[in-house]
Amino acid sequence: MAGNRAVAYEGPGKVDVIDIDYPTFELKDGPGVNPANVGRQVQHGVILRTITTNICGSDQHMVRGRTTAPTGLVLGHEITGEVVEVGRDVEFIKVGDIVSVPFNISCGRCRNCKERKTGVCLNVNPDRPGSAYGYVDMGGWVGGQSQYVLVPYADWNLLKFPDREQALEKILDLTMLSDIFPTGFHGAFTAGIGVGSTAYIAGAGPVGLAAAVSAQLLGAAVVIVGDLNPERLAQARSFGCETVDLTKGEPQDQIEQILGVPEVDAAVDAVGFEAHGHGKDSGKEKPATVLNSLMKVTAAGGALGIPGLYVTGDPGAATEEAKVGSLSISLGTGWAKSLSFTTGQCPVMKYNRQLMMAILHDKVQIAKAVHAQPISLEDAPRGYAEFDAGAATKYVLNPNGYLKD
Repeated sequence: MAGNRAVAYEGPGKVDVIDIDYPTFELKDGPGVNPANVGRQVQHGVILRTITTNICGSDQHMVRGRTTAPTGLVLGHEITGEVVEVGRDVEFIKVGDIVSVPFNISCGRCRNCKERKTGVCLNVNPDRPGSAYGYVDMGGWVGGQSQYVLVPYADWNLLKFPDREQALEKILDLTMLSDIFPTGFHGAFTAGIGVGSTAYIAGAGPVGLAAAVSAQLLGAAVVIVGDLNPERLAQARSFGCETVDLTKGEPQDQIEQILGVPEVDAAVDAVGFEAHGHGKDSGKEKPATVLNSLMKVTAAGGALGIPGLYVTGDPGAATEEAKVGSLSISLGTGWAKSLSFTTGQCPVMKYNRQLMMAILHDKVQIAKAVHAQPISLEDAPRGYAEFDAGAATKYVLNPNGYLKD
């Protein structure tokens, strides 16, 4: 039997690469595993040899100690792989298939799945709707920053690439289909961005950059990206975005300099609960800053897409209210302007096939836009540290040597 190396959370600020068990078609006990899931049979699943698995900003929230994640939790929800074993009940996925794994685990059988709300599946997490690999309070499914990983409900969950050679050639783009590209697209789409729109994206990390690419794909006339990090703003400009430097203050004045008016048609929050203030407060954490600023800069009747992560348990928050996800949001502003809001996990399966086709037919270069950089699995601690320090890079782990130097 093959060995299995994986990246695990080992306490605030620390990850390590450890040996774990090779997966089987039965859920075992372990860090973060819901007791009700222990012993669960997964004959509807497959085992993948991981081709690529990415470091995500959502992982960083856990690694910073900003969630209730237990030590020893194997990380990783952005997975692309080759099928090496299939469970007894798998009918259509075959050994040798190259596949993308949506980060949200869904059963395909419950009411929400049948309504394409796969981010809030009712059957995969005993605690609450919705689940994901390697993530706190998400049912305890083992993460995919590993050499091998189990994927349940394989016929339903997996997106099979039509041609192996083409998939491996474009793998740095296709690896973004597991999360950040659909998530960014979801933010842009639910904000109502379309042909001729003016759009503001808060945050120039990988999800924000993916949202900016998606806004362009949807036909936006102008895409403006705001951030505090000059390297990430430069990355946004590299593919045609306008930018706002939030160290200089609130975005309205800079938006007006670009558009002639201080408002946009649509806005996306790609920052989430670790947001910092703007201008003189740019060094201070103020978790409601982005949501409140987006309500100010979005024109009446517009919409906000909010793929940025917000949590109900944040032990590192500055206030008691924020520790349970209660933020000082100016809902009155949103109400007065008749703004629409869409929050929560992206239902990846709603978008991933269409985005795959855009990649395969050269309509988008998402890996270039987010500055994808492959590194080895053993280099994961370095990747986490550099990403946490603000690197304008999307780190792609290469656990089994599919990507050549």
